[in-house]
Amino acid sequence: MATSSKVLISVKHLVKEYNHGTVHALDGCDLDIHKGEVVAIIGPSGSGKSTLLRSLNMLEEPTSGAIFFDGVDLADKSVDINLHRQKMGMVFQHFNLFPHKTVLQNITLAPVTLKKKTPAEAETQARTLLERIGLSDKANEYPNMLSGGQKQRIAIVRALAMDPEVMLFDEPTSALDPISTQKIEDLALELKENYTIVIVTHSMQQARRISDKTAFFLLGELIEFNNTLDMFTNPSNPKTEEYITGRFG
Repeated sequence: MATSSKVLISVKHLVKEYNHGTVHALDGCDLDIHKGEVVAIIGPSGSGKSTLLRSLNMLEEPTSGAIFFDGVDLADKSVDINLHRQKMGMVFQHFNLFPHKTVLQNITLAPVTLKKKTPAEAETQARTLLERIGLSDKANEYPNMLSGGQKQRIAIVRALAMDPEVMLFDEPTSALDPISTQKIEDLALELKENYTIVIVTHSMQQARRISDKTAFFLLGELIEFNNTLDMFTNPSNPKTEEYITGRFG
């Protein structure tokens, strides 16, 4: 899917505080993500990367500010947040698969429970997705029988089964070996054709390889947000340059 001029996600003056305002996980973030873009979020641990990602579908409730998704303010108490969450697939660092359910059951549970699909429709789609990622033979196995890389691909498929518009990845390869990491990155590159993607990553190479734009966070502040190639070849902020060249801290 080519990047369009339409702003799909707009973050306005977003603040997230903890411990009665003594900790600022996000400190006035402003960020626009266009439909079809892949945006990487980088920065050292504790910089607010995952807090921002989880705020996009209100898993973290902002202290102040607004998050607009397709023109709707998700922080508005009158908004059905669960309806909008269905449009944002979330992939966590540690997979979060249900251990007592098979791969097929993990994938079909949400579409059937939320009445988006009949059991037959959900199973057909799940098997098609499993075939796409080369794991069709794992449909009736349980998560504890899978490798970390296989679990993560299943977690991605589970999110795709809800037919989202946006895919949110929270450090999806940090616990994986290099071969599994490569497979997840290859899958993300495939998904670029059809989804808007936001990915939190510690890997500079990963950000450069799969993203259109990159946002650099430091201590809750958005330091720089630019085209990925421009940021990595000619960063506009000295702090960004220090971080991406390994001279930070």
